[in-house]
Amino acid sequence: MEANEIGLSRPLSQKTWMQRAIGSCVYLFERLMPDPFVIVILLTAMTAGCAAVFAPSGSISNILSGWYKGIFGIFTFAFQMVLVLVTGYALASAPIIRSGLQRLTMLATGPLSAVALVSIVGAFATFLNWGFGLVVGAMLAKEVAKRVRVDFAWLVAAGYTAWVLWAFTGMSSSIALSIASPGNPLNIVEQHTGAVVPLAHTVFSGWSLAAGLIATLLLPFVFMMMRPSDSDTIAADPKAIEASEAAVSAPKRRDCLAGLLERSRLCALVFVVAGAAYLGQHWSANGIQLDINTVIFIFLLAGLCLHGSAGAYVHAVTDAAKVTGPMLLQYPFYGGIMGIMHATGLAEVASASFIRFATTDTLPFWSYLGSIIITIFIPSGGGHWAVQGPFTIPAAQQLGSTLAGTSMAVATGELAGSLLQPFWAIPVVAIAGVGVQRVLGFTLVSFITAGTFFGLLYLLIVPHVGA
Repeated sequence: MEANEIGLSRPLSQKTWMQRAIGSCVYLFERLMPDPFVIVILLTAMTAGCAAVFAPSGSISNILSGWYKGIFGIFTFAFQMVLVLVTGYALASAPIIRSGLQRLTMLATGPLSAVALVSIVGAFATFLNWGFGLVVGAMLAKEVAKRVRVDFAWLVAAGYTAWVLWAFTGMSSSIALSIASPGNPLNIVEQHTGAVVPLAHTVFSGWSLAAGLIATLLLPFVFMMMRPSDSDTIAADPKAIEASEAAVSAPKRRDCLAGLLERSRLCALVFVVAGAAYLGQHWSANGIQLDINTVIFIFLLAGLCLHGSAGAYVHAVTDAAKVTGPMLLQYPFYGGIMGIMHATGLAEVASASFIRFATTDTLPFWSYLGSIIITIFIPSGGGHWAVQGPFTIPAAQQLGSTLAGTSMAVATGELAGSLLQPFWAIPVVAIAGVGVQRVLGFTLVSFITAGTFFGLLYLLIVPHVGA
């Protein structure tokens, strides 16, 4: 059925120019791109070299000390990000969520409906919270791959692109949340202007929502244009997926008092009620505020509630932790890159080089472009804002440019850059069980199309409508 849905299946000799171009990109990525851990080592060496040549304080001593401090300085944030992934994974693996995803896959009858389903559901889940969306998109791709024969990496790439569209600009955007929170250490807008930027001017602004929705709706059609031909398709083996899922052992049942406590809904309910009571108390006194810790806590409570018992939730978290190995290994070294840029002043050089070209109307665009480049070195949203924000916001204030629009330009630049940076793709491919190189071969086209679309947005529209 999928071959006839929009008539794109054709012999090798009749490939479209897009299919030939994508095939070349995938071929190059699979053969030239090393493991992401090797990439972070190469990026570290490149950053150190740039710091030594261009940074005002690029001495060997500063490079080495900044690198060391950065490695260990990111541990708290790294553990928070791992917990976001683990609690999101555990929540998505709850029986009721899995059942819902399986029912949704009935809507996928061919490649267009398959990619549309994975993209739209993943985008909606990500808008609510990036950790939840990251897991839901990857798991939904696996479920869809059991029903529809499509190139699996192509499908995962579509889900990852949808995730990227909202991970940095949705409700859990670290930049948007930081500048909306009074007293937040990363509220650089407040530090320079004394004011906060509410989510109504960033995440929920009309221009931001409209741009995100347009990009999300067009995404399936973009991916259909670069769908691999039948001869190049590497489809998932449904039996292999089911076997890998079946290999996950069920919790061992213990018929004793300890086992009864582990399976007890009452024990789990006590924790959930206590956590909900704290949130209610805190929010009633301070208003509803979301930060990384609160998001983790909400996901923990929701996962425990939906799994129904402490034993079942521990088992789900144990399974989730198996996909976090690459993140645990690579996060500290990205922190080292961040440390080099901070300690040597390389970040200031990178950002200032773009601000020199800016005017009131073009600052959002140059901030967006600079953000794409910095994302290659610092894929962390919070760390990225800590580097670029201190130079972008004063420039916006001095030029009279939109503070909300310029801030979101940085967030959106990280969005586009992440389509080339394997950092956030690592947990996705780990959950889905597919090679990151092949996935990034497809997201290269996503980067070109989405990057151009959002570049025009920040060049032509945001300077005139941003708050």
